[in-house]
Amino acid sequence: MPHDEDLDRAAEILNSGTKVAMLIGAGALAATDDVIAVADRLGAGCANALLGKAALPDDLPWVTGSIGLLGTEPSYKMMMDCDTLLMVGSGFPYAEFLPKEGSAHGVQIDVDASMLSIRFPMEVGLVGDAVETLRALLPRLRQKTDDTWRKAIEANVRTWWEMLEERAKQPAAPVNPQRVTWELSPRLPDLAVVTSDSGSCANWFARDLKMRPGMKASLSGGLASMGAAVPYAIAAKYAHPDRPVIALVGDGAMQMNNMAELITVAKYWRDWQDHRWIVCIFNNEDLNQVTWEQRIINGDPKFEASQRIPNVSYSRFAELIGLRGIYVDQPELLASAWEQALASETPVVLEVKTDPEVPPLPPHITLQQAKNFSMALIKGDPNEEGVIKGAARQMLESILPDKT
Repeated sequence: MPHDEDLDRAAEILNSGTKVAMLIGAGALAATDDVIAVADRLGAGCANALLGKAALPDDLPWVTGSIGLLGTEPSYKMMMDCDTLLMVGSGFPYAEFLPKEGSAHGVQIDVDASMLSIRFPMEVGLVGDAVETLRALLPRLRQKTDDTWRKAIEANVRTWWEMLEERAKQPAAPVNPQRVTWELSPRLPDLAVVTSDSGSCANWFARDLKMRPGMKASLSGGLASMGAAVPYAIAAKYAHPDRPVIALVGDGAMQMNNMAELITVAKYWRDWQDHRWIVCIFNNEDLNQVTWEQRIINGDPKFEASQRIPNVSYSRFAELIGLRGIYVDQPELLASAWEQALASETPVVLEVKTDPEVPPLPPHITLQQAKNFSMALIKGDPNEEGVIKGAARQMLESILPDKT
């Protein structure tokens, strides 16, 4: 627990703020009710670091979702416009997505003192358990009466969810990868555990899935290591054999090690109380996240030698080892495929043939990133026509109004 004088000073800073933003990480996973109580008292909006995705239900209108390159536009806007930041249980490393130094006051809660102020210069660092510290802080906080800030956040969140739905339903060749998670989201069973691999699939995991109370979610949030989703999903099933488990994996990570781990599932799944275990594979024959990073960050076209990967029939491999395989290459079949997979009494490999040219957009696109993208096309991207079709609808509409 923090010292009383530190709690008093933290409360003074938070009470003086008129536009409070909160960033919630894995250290707050057990503090859902306490985070909600503090956020309501402060009239704050809350963003989630990736490892804290399940800390707050996404049906709360002031939850802005993930932050960072894989984050949402409401989270970015909230951080850029706030005058006070409260960070709880998070080591989120990308300072460029936090308020600019000098533009906001800061309070941080973390059980590890070495994490304090390493991402943002905090005025008060509270060393303590998230639950106990928030409970000690709450009585010291005054109820905000001006709801202008929170209403603005809620408006941004509503617009964002509408935009995500529009993007997910845009045509692609053959299936829009964003639609894969968009169709899963309303069909997630209660108490589901969702794991994600690293790569472009993590973008759709971070942005499109709506967590509900009691759900769990994780990925390789610290190292962004490929090949984690299926081992994580197997571990989740042993930790919670009565819960449905779903892994989201790109085909690159699947070929690295996840494919072999399916043999482990084939050996042990009959021991699990609930047999619902699904791995969904985004088969786009591309190391997609790196391809887009090369285009956007470096202005380089896709490099076929390193980025293109073999086309493998993952669903047929599943059937070969005694699991169920489902293959989808038409967007209108996605909803039915998810329903079949979630009703199956045998673990399922759901393989979706997705379009690699649908861009995993960052929440804020700078003019320099737009120039880099144009340069990649000028240099001769091997799939230039597909890139333009896939990116134009989403990227250019985001770039052109903003010249900052």
